[in-house]
Amino acid sequence: MTPYPLRGLLAVALSAGLAGLSAPHARAADEVLIGIGTQNTTTNTVTGGVVLKELKLLEKHLPRTGKYKNISFKLDWQNFTSGPPITNGMMAKKLHIGMMGDYPLLVNGATGQSQPGNETQLVAVIAYNAYGSGNGLVVHKDSPYYELADLKGKNVSVPFGSAAHGMLLQAMQSRGWAENFWNLSSQSPEVGTTNLQEKKIDGHANFVPFADLLPYRGFARKIFDGAETKVPTFHGVVVRKDFATQYPEVVVAYVKALMEANAWVRANPAAAAAKVEEWTKIEKEVAYLYLGPGGIHTLDPSIKPRWLDTIKTGHEVLTRLNRVKPLDIAAWVNESYVKQAFAELKLDYEAQKQTLANYDIGGTDAVCKLSITRPKEAGEVWAEGAAAPTAHASPLCTLAAIHKAQTGGKKVKVAYVYDKALGIKVFADKAFYALNASDPKKPLLLPFLLKKDAEAHAAATGGKLGGYADALALAQGAAL
Repeated sequence: MTPYPLRGLLAVALSAGLAGLSAPHARAADEVLIGIGTQNTTTNTVTGGVVLKELKLLEKHLPRTGKYKNISFKLDWQNFTSGPPITNGMMAKKLHIGMMGDYPLLVNGATGQSQPGNETQLVAVIAYNAYGSGNGLVVHKDSPYYELADLKGKNVSVPFGSAAHGMLLQAMQSRGWAENFWNLSSQSPEVGTTNLQEKKIDGHANFVPFADLLPYRGFARKIFDGAETKVPTFHGVVVRKDFATQYPEVVVAYVKALMEANAWVRANPAAAAAKVEEWTKIEKEVAYLYLGPGGIHTLDPSIKPRWLDTIKTGHEVLTRLNRVKPLDIAAWVNESYVKQAFAELKLDYEAQKQTLANYDIGGTDAVCKLSITRPKEAGEVWAEGAAAPTAHASPLCTLAAIHKAQTGGKKVKVAYVYDKALGIKVFADKAFYALNASDPKKPLLLPFLLKKDAEAHAAATGGKLGGYADALALAQGAAL
């Protein structure tokens, strides 16, 4: 049996070992079926999966000349909710390309290396957050718990084997907590969501986008973000080594399609978020939080050294728990395909490896009449019915814009600000605020994802802790 389902004379040639008909030199009837494992609801993998599928970008870039002239490619897109089932499909030779988060990736590589003939290779990255944001832990909105330590002895679920599971293990080990610190169980995103909503569990940890999606849907509160670990997180692309060796031009085509998908998102992020909602049912406001300007995740296919350090750290975490096989990272990573894709597109791969730049919020704030020069202090307001959010120069200007829209009869669908401590984009109405109204005309308000961070800043600056309504009220009286 060949590692790829082949039809026509190519399959006959491979199985019989005929000397004049070696793959992929074949006749017109030959068809190669490519199995691609995607995670459509994992927002930061969409440019490696559902966007390619719906826009037919991979078909656009697949090789058609030379040795591929007489080969017809058929794409078999298979959607999963997490990475481990994709690894199972790759080991069973049913999938040839897969995408998953860092912890599932390293398990994928280690599993393949433990089964000679089933080796995989990391060939590109899809998206990353350099400090770990994207994974997170939520509790019910009515819960009395506000940080990880509050969950000691409580019932917490997470999809085992996921990037979020790795985040929890990393957080526990860094704090010196025993493995039984909480009652940890494995639940899929769907099951964990339902159980949290029905208050059958105390906390649920998950990967992109669920730790933000559930609060957005109104019944959860995030109390821990992966950015607190300061360990980068990313999703990447793995390919069966034998497939990549046999069809290297196909792997390059995939990376080029991924890069075009990234450019498509950046060209009109609000419209792209709306299409992602249409294709995945993840609300556009959540997709935009991750993939919009200054979003939580940066789209970048380059394999940076610090991502490999992340893999090494994750492998050490799992090794201490005896949960992973050995992994030769150098043998697993293959940058040749992404380098070739950059070369064919006349782009500088080595320069891209050195930067962490994302595209940012910019322009002019129509409410405060200011140029937006500090994107990490900016904000956005998305009114219902508007094609895209409006940009604002500061948290105060953002809250003032919300108040102006509401008093003008417009419903604000969502607003975004940046966490002062963690530097990540957050929903304005889910944030805690450090407020100082000593000068009511020039109030100070700073947003934080976590209550403890807002409390600490307020205490240190003579302010007070407030919620979204308090911040709106303060912004209302400001002289802009």
